[in-house]
Amino acid sequence: MLNLALYCPDQAGNVGTLARTAACFGVPLHIIEPCGFPFSLQALRRSGMDYLERADLVRHADWDVFLAQLPGRLILLTTAGEQAAHRFAFHATDTLLLGRESAGVPDFAAGRADARLFIPMRPPSRSLNIAVAGGIALAMALQCVGELG
Repeated sequence: MLNLALYCPDQAGNVGTLARTAACFGVPLHIIEPCGFPFSLQALRRSGMDYLERADLVRHADWDVFLAQLPGRLILLTTAGEQAAHRFAFHATDTLLLGRESAGVPDFAAGRADARLFIPMRPPSRSLNIAVAGGIALAMALQCVGELG
């Protein structure tokens, strides 16, 4: 099963939105702590709405705990990616990793990634909202592995 992971997210609204997205697509959402906000379901409620009850949220105390439970390849979504996400051959056990809204992922996390992907955009655009990018990449990956229409 595909997984979606957030590295030390800064904004509760984006986590709630991605929890809703993950619930709609039936994939777990891994939260690698610490978060840049006090983590609670109440903090996620506005954007996650009633989907939070259906969301499979998995919290990890830190990066090492997350890595110890990683089931397959780690695929980093980054504006500094080396390959376009729509051209990548996803596997059903991949974990899509998104970095902090303010800083991405640290070098040690980027170095651990099995692939670093970007979502192509028209210039002069630099980046997408992390929740939007996560939803786009997750849909691409699900379609690639045959789990989306």
